[in-house]
Amino acid sequence: MARAGLFDRIGADKLRAVVDDFYRRIFGDEMIGFLFQGKDRARLADKEYEFTARFLGADLPYTGRSMPEAHARSPILGGHFERRLQILRNTLADHDVDEEVVRAWIDHTISLRAQVTKARGSECDHEVPLPVSPGGPDGVVKLKKR
Repeated sequence: MARAGLFDRIGADKLRAVVDDFYRRIFGDEMIGFLFQGKDRARLADKEYEFTARFLGADLPYTGRSMPEAHARSPILGGHFERRLQILRNTLADHDVDEEVVRAWIDHTISLRAQVTKARGSECDHEVPLPVSPGGPDGVVKLKKR
């Protein structure tokens, strides 16, 4: 469900910057980057931008596939999903995204878990710090509780 005004709180330019940085990070991640080998990063970032912008209330069509269809051939396990979620949290924190937008984005992502992975019961009940990855803007991993 879209939440009125959230897209305006982040804005098109900042949303694009966050999504592009997020995809740079996940494509280069040592734990989940392999899931993206051979994929078109720019295309995936464009679809993520459309999907997120629409969810946040933008009057913009989403032209991608459904979540189950898009992820049907990927061997996404619970740990992969959690890793992606933590990278998203870190990216949102590094870009100083509005807290209400962060909450909505993270909650929406979590709500899609069953459509992305079939690994039931593998949810983490705590956040695990990510190792500092090369290419982070300041080399520091920031964590925020949801």
